[in-house]
Amino acid sequence: MNEQIRAREVRLVGPEGEQVGIVPLERALQLAADVDLDLVEVAPMARPPVCKLMDFGKFKYESALKAREARRNQQQTVIKEMKLRPKIDPHDYETKKGHVVRFLKAGDKVKVTIMFRGREQSRPELGYRLLRRLESEITDLGYVEAAPKQDGRNMIMVLAPLRAVKASAVAATASRGAPRDRAADESAVSAADETAAADETAAVGETAAVGETAPAGETAAAGDTGTAADTSGK
Repeated sequence: MNEQIRAREVRLVGPEGEQVGIVPLERALQLAADVDLDLVEVAPMARPPVCKLMDFGKFKYESALKAREARRNQQQTVIKEMKLRPKIDPHDYETKKGHVVRFLKAGDKVKVTIMFRGREQSRPELGYRLLRRLESEITDLGYVEAAPKQDGRNMIMVLAPLRAVKASAVAATASRGAPRDRAADESAVSAADETAAADETAAVGETAAVGETAPAGETAAAGDTGTAADTSGK
């Protein structure tokens, strides 16, 4: 900028964007001083470099305003996580589905994780059916961005909000003039997980009493109840 420019001649652009042409650097600096503007190098790699007459202080101020506005309108992608068990209790399922619905309405993505334990790992179809059931029940709010995939002891599916739903959430956030309170969402999920954990502890005690003596009965019960017949999971 100004005297820091080292080229002998520059391609000069006027303050209104008009092309002045190739002029010696001294001439360009004199023209800048005559109109009380700065000579700013805007394309230093060009031959000769392109320089423009401008108020550099005003330019920096306007650029900062534009960057601040862009950050304000920026849509942050947040991924929430919801964990379920393959044989989750119907009430717990409805509670956690409610969290998923709320997250999607807020414009967030949701990673749904089915956690398998023990012999449940030999029945991945239970988790798959549960994820497909959840997918079919939130089609008006979101879609499957990442199909169900086995990852060790877990099966993972990622849901994303529909474009219209996300746009509505962004508009609602902008109308409030402040970022929405995500702490309330996390608190609600934490409370639900604690309740499910208490139910699971009680169910594990009952399962221990049954022991390993009736695997055939357990298999038949699992077949009768489908994807939501056990109270042992989140």
